[in-house]
Amino acid sequence: MIYIHIPFCKQKCSYCNFHFSTSLQFKDEMLAAIKKEIFLRKDELQNKTLQSLYFGGGTPSILSGDEIKALIDEVLQYFDFTKDIEITLEANPDDLNNQFLKALSNSPVNRLSIGTQSFFDEDLKLMNRAHNASEAEGSIKRAQDFGFENLSIDLIYGSPSSGFETWKENLNKTIALQVPHISSYALTVEPKTALNDWIQKGKVSNPREEEQNKEFYYLSDFLKDNGFEHYEISNFAKPGFYSKHNSAYWKYKEYLGIGPSAHSYDGNEIRSWNVANNSQYIKKISSNLLAKETEVLSQEDQFNEMMMIGLRTIWGVDLSQLKSKFSEKILEHFQKETQSKIEEGILMVENDHLKIPEKHWFMADGIASDLFIV
Repeated sequence: MIYIHIPFCKQKCSYCNFHFSTSLQFKDEMLAAIKKEIFLRKDELQNKTLQSLYFGGGTPSILSGDEIKALIDEVLQYFDFTKDIEITLEANPDDLNNQFLKALSNSPVNRLSIGTQSFFDEDLKLMNRAHNASEAEGSIKRAQDFGFENLSIDLIYGSPSSGFETWKENLNKTIALQVPHISSYALTVEPKTALNDWIQKGKVSNPREEEQNKEFYYLSDFLKDNGFEHYEISNFAKPGFYSKHNSAYWKYKEYLGIGPSAHSYDGNEIRSWNVANNSQYIKKISSNLLAKETEVLSQEDQFNEMMMIGLRTIWGVDLSQLKSKFSEKILEHFQKETQSKIEEGILMVENDHLKIPEKHWFMADGIASDLFIV
């Protein structure tokens, strides 16, 4: 599978620390560099038949339909697509007008991930989103009218600008709109963001963990009662609508990341990432040089990643894969660290997979980190 990072946004969300630029001055040079990187790295994936192509960012919907199609055509020069390939475009609600949706509907893009975040203006203002509540709802309806059934929306819970009743209304609205996939995240305060600055200056209250915990478990119960499957801590889907792309990440499949700051993984022990600087990226690629750094993951690193990723999902950690991959020393550590947690009920073994019972999922990252080799 391939991920393409489009590093442009109209404006900066208050909570965001992803790599992007609000200037489109070098957009054409960036798109040319992305195409060239696809060519330069065309032989890195062992599997030349793609099951997933994902446009993330940044805001990929800042591009035109023709620009998106040109990138897809570039990929098709060197790779094949499966008949049921999932081609996802992350999009902001304010970009999804009739003209853009018509262009997308005539392209290979068949899945939209819409950055809704909330259906309430108070939340959207705090997050400094470019859209309003009306656009949040209207964009979903328009996408459906243009034939996009495979839709995912992002929702953020635990915002200090709203409370539990607002969160319930967000979920009611989502069900009414018949969206088949939801990615939902707690509002987190990252360093070097506007939100962090506002909190430090006392302009905004810090998100409260107990409120986020309450809203997370309501989210899970409510969506399951409405036919969704909770297949990863932050992801919910109607049957048949799991994200193929993200599921591949969680199952340690190989992937190629194109564009500034994009990450790649060979499915075994080699991980790489591109420079998170637009001008440096363009300069290197235009000189036929790769703009990436590479590391070989140690056995300990691979073990820690397997714990962190696997324990976030309904699939858990495959114990047979674990036993065949790691040394006796690591397996002894694993046995020692998991035994007491299994006895406590924080971990469980089911069908030869180690899992966290769903009632403890809100604490999953902490549970997984307790198993790390440090």
